[in-house]
Amino acid sequence: MTLPALDHRDAAPALEELRALLGDRLSTAEAVREHHGNDVSYHEGALPDAVAFARTNEEVSEIVKICARHKVPLVPFGTGTSLEGHIAALAGGVCLDVAQMDAVLEVNAEDLDCRVQAGVTRKQLNEYLRDQGLMFPIDPGADASLGGMAATRASGTNAVRYGTMRENVLGLTVVLADGRIVRTGGRARKSSAGYDLTRLFVGSEGTLGVITEVQLRLHGIPESIASGVCSFESLEGAVSTVITTIQMGVPVARIELLDEVQMDACNRYSKLDYPVQPTLFFEFHGSEASTCEQAETVGAIAADNGGGEFRWATKPEERSQLWQARHDAYYAALALRPGCGGWPTDVCVPISRLAECILETKRDIEENGLVAPIVGHVGDGNFHLVYVIDPNVPEEVARASAHNDRMVKRALALGGTCTGEHGVGYGKMEFLKAEQGEAVAVMRSIKKALDPDNIMNPGKVLSV
Repeated sequence: MTLPALDHRDAAPALEELRALLGDRLSTAEAVREHHGNDVSYHEGALPDAVAFARTNEEVSEIVKICARHKVPLVPFGTGTSLEGHIAALAGGVCLDVAQMDAVLEVNAEDLDCRVQAGVTRKQLNEYLRDQGLMFPIDPGADASLGGMAATRASGTNAVRYGTMRENVLGLTVVLADGRIVRTGGRARKSSAGYDLTRLFVGSEGTLGVITEVQLRLHGIPESIASGVCSFESLEGAVSTVITTIQMGVPVARIELLDEVQMDACNRYSKLDYPVQPTLFFEFHGSEASTCEQAETVGAIAADNGGGEFRWATKPEERSQLWQARHDAYYAALALRPGCGGWPTDVCVPISRLAECILETKRDIEENGLVAPIVGHVGDGNFHLVYVIDPNVPEEVARASAHNDRMVKRALALGGTCTGEHGVGYGKMEFLKAEQGEAVAVMRSIKKALDPDNIMNPGKVLSV
C-alpha cells in the first residue's frame, strides 16, 4: 500500500517544550520511533519524530496543547496491533503512547460496569475481574489496549452474542485537538440527553481526539461454558449451518469459520489434529441445561449440512488451547510460506448473503492462484482473509490487491461494509468513499470542526 502524500511539518520547536514537560519520557531514539511507526499489517509504516509517554489526563492535555500551538501532528498509540496503517505517522510529528496509563480506576460489580485508563489491555482487565465473577467479553486476537479498541471500534470472536466495542462502551474521557478534556456518556444504561458523543469517538481512530479513559459494560462469567469443533464436507455446508443457527435464534457465544487452508495451517502451527476440512468452532454460554440445549440444536443443524461429530472442550485449559489456536490463525497462515508477508483484510455482509459472499470469494482465490486462508466471526457476517504473498514479486502483490478490490465491491453490492472490524486507517479510505458516499463529506465537516488544523492522526479515515 502506497503511503498518502502529506506534508511533513517541522516538529523541533514542539519537541523542545515536550522535553521540558516529560524529560526522559520523550524519546527520539530510532528503535523506539520504528516500533511506534509500524503496526502488524502489510501496510507501509512511517516514523514519528518523537514518542511521548503520558501518565495522566492532564499530561495528555498539555502534550496536545503543545502540538496544537505548533500545528504538529499527533498520533495516539496503544499497543500497535492495528491492521490498516492506523499508527503510521504520515506527516511525522509526535506519537502519544498511553501504555503507562494502565490503571483500573473503578469497578462497580453490582451495576456491571467499570472505568479504566486507555492503556489497560483486555487480558489485564479480565485478570483483574476474574475473582469478582465478571468478564469483559470483547476479544480481538491481539491483547490490545482498551483505548485502542474503542478508537477502532474493535470486535472479536464473542461479538455474535455480546456485541462490539460500540455496544460495550458506556462513556469516554477524550482530550480534544485544542487540549480540552471532555467526558461523554456515563454509567446509566440509557440516556436521551444531547448528541451521542460517545458513539462519535468510538471508531474515530484517533482523528478527533485522544481517548484517555473508557467506561465499560461488564458481564457475569457464565455458569457453564462449552466449546465444540465440527468439520464439514463442504464450505457451503459450514456456512449454511451458521446462517440457520443465527436465523433460529440460538444464543451462541461464538461461531468461527476456518476453511480447509486455515485448518491445515492451524493444525501445523498449534499442534492440533483436526480434519483438514472447512470447520466451525463453537462456544456456548449459560446454565448447564441451556448449554446442552444449544449444543443439541446446533448439532442437529450441522448434521443436516454435512457436519461430522463434534469434538468438545469443556475444561478451561482445553478451551484456552482451542481459542488460542484461533487467535493465532494469522501467524499460522504466515507459516504456510516462510519468508513471505501477510496482508489481512476483512468485510462484513448481512447474514443472509454470507454464503454467496464467502463462496464467490473462495472461487476467486482459487482461480487466481493465491494463498489466502479464510477465517471469520461468521455469526455476525464478518470474515477475514490473509493474503500470504511475497512482497518482492510485484505481480503477486497486484493479484492480491485486485482480489481484495473485488471482494470489497462484492460485499458492498450485497449490502455489506468494507470492514467489519479492522477499521479504515489509510488502507481502506477509498473503499469508505464507495460505501458511504456523501456521508464522507459530513464526516469531513465534523473533523474540521473538532480539528481545524488537522493535527489528530492526519491522513487516516478521510482526507482533509
